[in-house]
Amino acid sequence: MSTWDDGSKPRDAPLGVANMAVAGMRVLAIAVVIFGFMGPMLLLRLLGFIQSSQRLVQVACRLILMVMGLEINTVGSPMQMPGGVVANHSTWLDIFVLNAVQKVLFVSKAEVAKWPLIGMIARSVGTVFIERKQSDAIKQRDVFQDRLGTGHRLLFFPEGTSTDGRRVLAFKPTLFAAFFAPEVQNDVWIQAVTVAYFAPDGRDERYYGWWGDADFFPHFFNVLGQFRQGSVRVVFHPPVRVSDMADRKVLARATQESVAAGLADAFDVG
Repeated sequence: MSTWDDGSKPRDAPLGVANMAVAGMRVLAIAVVIFGFMGPMLLLRLLGFIQSSQRLVQVACRLILMVMGLEINTVGSPMQMPGGVVANHSTWLDIFVLNAVQKVLFVSKAEVAKWPLIGMIARSVGTVFIERKQSDAIKQRDVFQDRLGTGHRLLFFPEGTSTDGRRVLAFKPTLFAAFFAPEVQNDVWIQAVTVAYFAPDGRDERYYGWWGDADFFPHFFNVLGQFRQGSVRVVFHPPVRVSDMADRKVLARATQESVAAGLADAFDVG
């Protein structure tokens, strides 16, 4: 899978001693939240109480954003029907932001499970890991159908890569195919969601974006060391019934256009 990169680099803010101290305190607080909630979340999932487990995930992510000091605003409401949720992808923060505002199961490429820290967090919140290969399309469909059959909402990033947060790439239609299976097509919906990050005063407008070959830990500590954070706006667009769409390509294009329009409006208003 290709990684988006326009040749530029994220412009991290220089960290002083005080910034490093703030970052360290926030890391400790986040660790307390993650490890404090991880046991109950896993236990509930093992016992089959997936919805209750996801509620704990939501609470934990809200606490983590509070620790970071990142203000989150929402427009619209998350759908309650089973199906899929698709959003633009800008940064590792998306995991916390999108889990904080709704109860969903993330769908992610298999290699994320092996990433330091992010992989552990992704596994703990019940992420569904898949191989994004055409040869695994049937396996992906079966995994999706199993989750959809139990009423879950699966969230994935159809761009297939993160960007600088200022654009929306074309949505790849591959993962939409599972929603058109005859067994589920008439019962599932897709909701497009726009995530727009606003940098702290005086910082590069792409401050929260994480893309290309940028290393995770420098970006992670830089964000956590920021005294006064910016904000993020999450826009929930009206959901569409899958059976009302002609095929996966039409659905991918329609949701991509909704997300892109939402991003343009957010920056215009913001």
